[in-house]
Amino acid sequence: MSPVVWVVTIAGLLAIVAFDLIVIARRKRTVTIKDATRWVLFYVGLAALFGVGLFVFSPGASGGEFVAGYITEYSLSVDNLFVFVIIMARFAVPSLAQDKVLYIGIVVSMLLRAVFILAGAAAIAAASWVFYLFGAFLVYTAVRLALEGDNDETDFQENAVLRGMRRVLPLSHDYDGAKLTTRVDGRRMVTPLVIVIAAIGMANVIFALDSIPAIFGLTQDAYIVLTANAFALMGLRQLYFLIGGLLERIIYLNVGLSVILAFIGVKLIIEALHGSHIDDIGAIHLPHIGILTSLGFIAGTLFITTVASLIKSSYDRRRVEVRIKTDE
Repeated sequence: MSPVVWVVTIAGLLAIVAFDLIVIARRKRTVTIKDATRWVLFYVGLAALFGVGLFVFSPGASGGEFVAGYITEYSLSVDNLFVFVIIMARFAVPSLAQDKVLYIGIVVSMLLRAVFILAGAAAIAAASWVFYLFGAFLVYTAVRLALEGDNDETDFQENAVLRGMRRVLPLSHDYDGAKLTTRVDGRRMVTPLVIVIAAIGMANVIFALDSIPAIFGLTQDAYIVLTANAFALMGLRQLYFLIGGLLERIIYLNVGLSVILAFIGVKLIIEALHGSHIDDIGAIHLPHIGILTSLGFIAGTLFITTVASLIKSSYDRRRVEVRIKTDE
């Protein structure tokens, strides 16, 4: 993409972020399901409009790569929501402050992810062996994720950075609404919201270690990688309020995500082998996996995962209801 397109795109993304901040600043109540639904549709619509723009104005496979990358990043980001729920409960964040906390934490992680994306693009441009590294890492991550089983996350543990912040910052014991700073006995102090924001930002960056190699398996265009990440993260906050309760019913999410990561990891390794002029391994021909095949596989896996999860959750719920009636 030309420098002009980069500048216009970044300016547009910053305008959306600023608009979001104005909405949060004016909101005087907790986010309702209706609010969350409206904003999720808004951000998905923006991503769809951007994708259509790529299909119309950008030659080649940019449009398909963005759609596949966006779906992948959004689906992998759903896994973040489990951690967000744990963090919010662990720190007992007031309901009115949760929207603001998620906004700042996600914006911080967007900036940090941009650095990772540019570094990843530079590494791929400098050395083709990075494909092997990314592919192997994704396959390893897929196996580890599959072995975790259900989506029962362990209790959130503060890392060394958060513990260090507690020691260094003048931290108050109590919240003061949605304020980041407060006064205690005449002394200016920061509220625990600062620690929560740092925790959410770091959680998002840690998850980027999986998702960024995954999207580089679909496209090596830094522009597509950056915009797909940005649109996925911008809609993540509203998704937290919309499907927080539904997350417990998507019990096979880890399985579905592990299948997607393994698929992209294998795809990366095959592409690296093609780049090394290796088209066959013994009698096995290494196929070229196009973007439409990748998109269909990702969408199909997510659909099967969701349907299977809802069927299993409904079945388990009926069994519990029958058991309760029998005991009565």
